[in-house]
Amino acid sequence: MLWAAVGAVAASVLWAVGVFALHGLGTGADLRGYNAPANLCTGSDHSSFNSEYPLADTSPTHSSLRDGVFDQSTCNIDLKKSGSTYADAYLTIDVQLHKKTDPGPEFTAAWKNYPDNHEGYDVDTVGGIGDEAYLVSQDTTSGTSSGSLYATLAVRDGWVTYTMTYSAYLSSYSNDKNPPQLDEVIAWLKSDTKSTLEELRG
Repeated sequence: MLWAAVGAVAASVLWAVGVFALHGLGTGADLRGYNAPANLCTGSDHSSFNSEYPLADTSPTHSSLRDGVFDQSTCNIDLKKSGSTYADAYLTIDVQLHKKTDPGPEFTAAWKNYPDNHEGYDVDTVGGIGDEAYLVSQDTTSGTSSGSLYATLAVRDGWVTYTMTYSAYLSSYSNDKNPPQLDEVIAWLKSDTKSTLEELRG
């Protein structure tokens, strides 16, 4: 009886360890070959915006972080139309590699429910990019001289999260420069996000 009891306990322990491993600890982070480059401005694709904003930002800002639990790279780009002295719009790109914790539940909660804490924004799910993706947008433009355009495409692929954000304040546009339509911006974000994610997995 004693040996039977010991055997049952041992079997239970082994079963528990197996279940524990299957649910994360012991399997490693699901990074799927992604990397967070030291310079995300040169390591990402944002070429879809070039037709609207052909003047290159000669000094985009970037930063990177390397740690045992978390890698992150960011890039901030000023977008300028032809003849502009100052930025007409802004592009921010961010990639995060979560090495110890699955970001899935928090990612879903934050982006799916974004309008709950940010009045006036719309959120839509986007298929075909990563495990899940959300598009958050707001268009408060009136004609071509006031308001703003904002759109973020947020993607989670395994334990990797990625965002590309466009923002424009139309007060900076002169009368002869029409801003892009929100649908155009969204198409650019989707195209460049897909190609950037491919590059980051290269």
